[in-house]
Amino acid sequence: MHMEKIPSSEITPEHVYFSRRRFLREGALLAGAALLAACAPQISRESALTASTPTPMPDRPNTYEEITNYNNFYEFSFSKEAVAKLSAGLVTSPWEVRVEGLVRNPGIYDLDKIRKMFDQEERIYRLRCVEGWSMVIPWVGFPLHKLLKIVEPASEARFVQFTTLYDPQQMPGQKNKMFEWPYVEGLRMDEAMHDLTILATGIYGKDLLPQNGAPIRLVVPWKYGFKSIKSIVKIELKADMPPTFWSEASPDEYGFYANVNPEVPHPRWSQASERRIGESGRRPTLKFNGYDEVAPLYEGMDLRRNY
Repeated sequence: MHMEKIPSSEITPEHVYFSRRRFLREGALLAGAALLAACAPQISRESALTASTPTPMPDRPNTYEEITNYNNFYEFSFSKEAVAKLSAGLVTSPWEVRVEGLVRNPGIYDLDKIRKMFDQEERIYRLRCVEGWSMVIPWVGFPLHKLLKIVEPASEARFVQFTTLYDPQQMPGQKNKMFEWPYVEGLRMDEAMHDLTILATGIYGKDLLPQNGAPIRLVVPWKYGFKSIKSIVKIELKADMPPTFWSEASPDEYGFYANVNPEVPHPRWSQASERRIGESGRRPTLKFNGYDEVAPLYEGMDLRRNY
């Protein structure tokens, strides 16, 4: 049985979420030993790996306060609790995103124009940080594939690279010479075109705040959070796999794919469980963060080598 992802519908106020919504039906969370199976043909292959997996606890969305006050954003601070205050002055309007590279229709898109071009949808996704903590976030945005279809990728385009704003005056963390700025990330083209991959412009029906990657960020829910690059100013389509911030900074610890996988530990800690912000104790981590529909993208790949 295919595991149901957290459903989305019309945007609702935060208090309504907590009074009337449930984001995973527990009965759909487990189907015997096939908890992590991507689709019916894979159940027998995966069952041996998942038979002993504990039953996950039901998901609920994190509060707006939790989401906006516990943030990884090294452009501002290494302290998660300090990011909100230090990023408050980031100028996010006007804002432009340049799309270039191996496309037939390169262009520069003003954020206000982007909002008008694409219907803004609600997507309630789990976010799993590589550090072992997690949240559930009601994003507002649109599928990345809608923008890519407009620019018309060339046939030789196999990867998409994203670049964050570089402005050390607004982003004091970029003065830190430990890293090579700006932050860059990348996806394989089929990952970028998958419907789960979105460009987010808000949470809980409100515009993104700077600490959450305002005014526009990537969200790839089956990958560790560092893949979901923030404050994007450029999207470039390429033939070759692009370098990424963390794979360049620490290649032994962070690879290009970064798929959530409880079976593959980080060199310094296990990835088998996670701490949900706002809860005590730990939850079992789900392969692909529970989004099993992406498993066919990696069929035949060694996910231990392609981490």
